[in-house]
Amino acid sequence: MTSCVSGPVVNSMASPISPAVAYPIARLTRRSADYAQTLAEMQQFTRNRTETTPDALWQVEHPPVFTLGLAGKEMHILDAGTIPVVRTERGGQVTYHGPGQIVIYTLLDIRRRGIFVKDLVCRLEQSLINTLTHYGIPGATRKPQAPGVYVPCGDSEPNQDASLAKIAAIGLKVSQGRTYHGIALNLDMDLTPFSRINPCGYAGLKTVDMATMGVSASWQDVADRLCDQIDQQLTA
Repeated sequence: MTSCVSGPVVNSMASPISPAVAYPIARLTRRSADYAQTLAEMQQFTRNRTETTPDALWQVEHPPVFTLGLAGKEMHILDAGTIPVVRTERGGQVTYHGPGQIVIYTLLDIRRRGIFVKDLVCRLEQSLINTLTHYGIPGATRKPQAPGVYVPCGDSEPNQDASLAKIAAIGLKVSQGRTYHGIALNLDMDLTPFSRINPCGYAGLKTVDMATMGVSASWQDVADRLCDQIDQQLTA
């Protein structure tokens, strides 16, 4: 496993008790899903799950919404306009969700799987990198102290920080060794709302989507490919 820094995580008692093994993962797809309602359902799922509850990956697309992490600062929302702002308990600062973005909520019992939180973040980042590579986007990488996945964008040399644009974000909540929230991959979306915030708390951070990088693919195909990669990474 490639070494990496941890992503935005709010953690409570997530130490594993057994080696990583294969466990079944259910999948659920929801398009145009209200963010606040989805958040409440994730919380309920996590609160009510038992030792035998199957893990789940929720493939979700949201209407426009800005979300703030538990310690997120409102100063990073420059101009919300008519887009609602929802405070959450995940890690990280502010991000944007909207049509054309693939959100995968990772409802996992990492204690049962024997995976530490930092390791999970690394595996999720690698899932994103592998997915982007599959669709012909070269140079997808991590960025020190700025969790998520970035791609070279512009005329600068690949992997130079100034040339990297963020294409995917990570934000997790861990409670009693069980995770929710997850990852967001920009597929083919209106990127304008990102200019109305400091994405993930970084002023001037460039964002990009797969369509801008020359990829034409359906939302469902990319969501399924990404979930397949997560499945593989969880048993790697």
